Amino acid sequence: MNRAAVLTGVGSCLPPRAVPNDELAAGLDSSEEWIRSRTGIGQRYFAERGTATSDLAVGAGERALKSAGVSTVDAVLVATTTPDRPCPATAPVVAARLGMRGTAAYDVSAVCTGFVYGLATAAGLIAAGVADRVLVIGAETFSTLLDPGDRSTAVIFGDGAGAVVLRSGDPAEPGALGPFDLGSDGAGEDLITVPAGGSRQRLSGVEPAAGERYFAMSGKEVFRHAVLRMAGSARTVLARAGWRARDVDHLVSHQANLRITNHVADDLGIPRGRCVSNIAEVGNTAAASIPLALDQAHTEGLLRPGGRMLLTAFGGGLTWGSTVLTWPDLDPARA
Repeated sequence: MNRAAVLTGVGSCLPPRAVPNDELAAGLDSSEEWIRSRTGIGQRYFAERGTATSDLAVGAGERALKSAGVSTVDAVLVATTTPDRPCPATAPVVAARLGMRGTAAYDVSAVCTGFVYGLATAAGLIAAGVADRVLVIGAETFSTLLDPGDRSTAVIFGDGAGAVVLRSGDPAEPGALGPFDLGSDGAGEDLITVPAGGSRQRLSGVEPAAGERYFAMSGKEVFRHAVLRMAGSARTVLARAGWRARDVDHLVSHQANLRITNHVADDLGIPRGRCVSNIAEVGNTAAASIPLALDQAHTEGLLRPGGRMLLTAFGGGLTWGSTVLTWPDLDPARA
């Protein structure tokens, strides 16, 4: 029998500190209205000192495990651009703190596409019989990478984590993931980047400028690529699944920017009202954005069992990816 990865639990975790636009605007020669009109963001959450990416990942993982009604899995994957340390990976730390010492655990690095790459990787583990259950977490403390004086990036990103539990099941049952589409184009590596800190800079013999330690993004080019790649990838998985755009009940794209989400929906011919969006409340949380949006929509009762879901993401690398599923009947008492 073909083994599919079936979504059976969701969870999320946000740090307690909400940062409204007004708090950032004063130091950026900007305004609340400008930030909201350009990005669709009203606030985001920043982790406090003493908090690490693993702390948020553990919180989201605990809630996803509770939602699934299980306490252990066979593998833990953490998609992140902001690991606790360059070495070791964050996932083994998270697995141990969740009480799963000895469990396979590793990080997935594909920036904002990381969660979709993580889903595909988990689906492969399940299909190959390596694992029966996998916990996939997207977790970020992107505030640690931001230049507080750069209004093109400082107002966009936030911190948070989201997670799902996948189990082995039948490809035809609700919650089964797939097909998938994944892609990359490394020729665009400099469009979304942190220039300093890696082997290329360290072995160059040149000390980095202060600004090169921060996240940088070429906004106009990223906007164009994000719409092009997400819409194209989404079309590919819709065709593979035998779905039409009008069959999609909910489009859950990476929460990059509200205008990007709207453009992707328009390009696909999906009404904007079918987009699941929480960017106004949490900002762009990179690899955490899709699972955070899923958990929030589930908690608020927006997702109905049997609803056809299209997930699509775009991130640095450049990377992109998409998948589909029919939303399962999750037990709300465990949320």
